[in-house]
Amino acid sequence: MNPPKPFIDIHCHLLPGLDDGPADWNEALRMARMAVADGVAAVVATPHQLGRYARNRGATIRAVAVRLQQMLDERGIRLKVLPGADVRIEPELVDKLRSGEVLTVADRRRHVLLELPHEIYTPLDRLLAELNGAGMVGILTHPERNLGILSQPAVLPRLATRGCLMQLTAGSLLGSFGPRIRRFSESLLADGLVHFIASDGHGTGSRPPGLGSAFQRVAELAGPDVAMALCCRNPLSLLTGEEASFSRGPPPESSPSSWLRRSWRSVVSPMGGWGKGR
Repeated sequence: MNPPKPFIDIHCHLLPGLDDGPADWNEALRMARMAVADGVAAVVATPHQLGRYARNRGATIRAVAVRLQQMLDERGIRLKVLPGADVRIEPELVDKLRSGEVLTVADRRRHVLLELPHEIYTPLDRLLAELNGAGMVGILTHPERNLGILSQPAVLPRLATRGCLMQLTAGSLLGSFGPRIRRFSESLLADGLVHFIASDGHGTGSRPPGLGSAFQRVAELAGPDVAMALCCRNPLSLLTGEEASFSRGPPPESSPSSWLRRSWRSVVSPMGGWGKGR
């Protein structure tokens, strides 16, 4: 099937010089062109924060995102860029989120991308409760690639019951990280434990931006309605600030394409900017 558009990518390391993403503006622009060519209309730019990247301050990320948007607009590259972060879990994280020093998805102070150390799983129950108390929701990034979770996958259903959402990497479903991670990703999809698909793009080579191939794979495995939810509708809900149930199917009494068009128009202003701020 022809993928519906727009795709929304809530996890992409698009800002240059801040982490292990693009080294310079030229590579960032090439990534942006690749994303647009693949049908992506908006990206939450998510450099790493905390951990090894404690130097990445909220104000810096916002400023670089604004500059990249200006460069895209000047070149006629039709991609909207919003600030965010891929946040390493640390003590006092919730206080830093409240202050805005650590960024939430689209800087809306509502959803936060949570990154575990790749080698181990550490319990998240206390953090999820603290986030809930602050009116925020955690989204665990690429759980399918965490070695600790691979060895004890039963932790994910328990996290889901505590309100944790899950973001799967597009390449994981396509075999980019090997057959074991591909099979685990497929099992998470079958069990309804995936709420978002994102590129986790880092460059133009081994981990490029784009969601088209992953959309097609989800549609093959779980049907087009699920693919629509994970690549389009659920991510867009984060950008519009709407309360959402992050469903796995189309909204009731509404066709997916018409719903997406209406919601997208409510976000993008006539002047090409974003609607409501944070």
